[in-house]
Amino acid sequence: MSNDNLMSDKITHWIRPEIRALSAYHVPDAEGLIKLDAMENPYTWPDDMVEAWLQRLRGVALNRYPDPAARALGQRLREAMAVPAGQALILGNGSDELIQIIAQAVAAPDRVILAPEPGFVMYRMIATFCGMDYVGVPLAADFSLDREAMLAAIEQHRPAVIFLAYPNNPTGNLFDSEAMAAIIAAAPGLVVVDEAYHAFADASFMPRLGEFDNLVVMRTVSKMGLAGLRLGLLAGPEAWLGEFDKVRLPYNINVLTQVSADFALQHRDVLEAQTAQICRDREHLWQALAALPGVTPFPSRANFILFRVAGDADAVFAALKAQGVLIKNLNPAGGPLAGCLRVTVGRPEENAAFLQALQSAIA
Repeated sequence: MSNDNLMSDKITHWIRPEIRALSAYHVPDAEGLIKLDAMENPYTWPDDMVEAWLQRLRGVALNRYPDPAARALGQRLREAMAVPAGQALILGNGSDELIQIIAQAVAAPDRVILAPEPGFVMYRMIATFCGMDYVGVPLAADFSLDREAMLAAIEQHRPAVIFLAYPNNPTGNLFDSEAMAAIIAAAPGLVVVDEAYHAFADASFMPRLGEFDNLVVMRTVSKMGLAGLRLGLLAGPEAWLGEFDKVRLPYNINVLTQVSADFALQHRDVLEAQTAQICRDREHLWQALAALPGVTPFPSRANFILFRVAGDADAVFAALKAQGVLIKNLNPAGGPLAGCLRVTVGRPEENAAFLQALQSAIA
């Protein structure tokens, strides 16, 4: 038997079948393209702010481990994110790590993670990584939260964790807050309100921490223009977060991220001005999409817009890419996302280039 066959047999024996059945999370190469596929803030910092940041970094001791609790950064985040007094806080290497920490802490045979669908793909993937069952509950036709379907699924599956993205990814809309409160009240386990796009939404469950004994709120600084730092936070009752902190690997927030995020949050006026610009441009982009024949944009409270095209979405996506514009093709997911594409709100000139390419692609 060849070495390749021997290795294949070992992999088949030792790697769990549900992992072998997965495809790795794919990040497309965007070199040379206008990159509007990943919900990033398109703006950089002013030159003087960059120089001040580099000066701060010169004093960082790279030969030492970082503060394992990231205490200075944690306090800065409490202020910036308006975490209510008395609520605990833990940090993660992006919100993905926090999702994984939560799943690892509750994982047991036949336990369920539940979320509305379409939703953030990592809820399903991480449930699989941790050996848990995943249940997706379809949204209504307009992508609103189907309250009765969610409550029925909760009664049937008794999930350990429910994830509610607020606003939702990839649809961009805010779910009804009363329906969410009913779901939190009915949930037998933990409910995580994922507020990755909070900066653009003007709505939050953060002030409601403490109102429910099973509610935690998750956020990230990625959409604020700090995606390269990979920093997420989870806020909620100490009783829950103390258990999750046992699962968190030591030194998970590196020293450069700690110092850089603390510095950036001292200049929140710059980040907030960029966010305000993105929100204005989102409205202009939505109106322009709505004016195009055969294009239906969905309302968004995030920094991206989901839209459906009347023609072949795969062909439109390919035509955009051929013209140097990369967006997200959601058509392969099928179901309610059939015919759908998603574009991140970029700089005005990037949005204009996208619209011009789209007009050409659908002509």
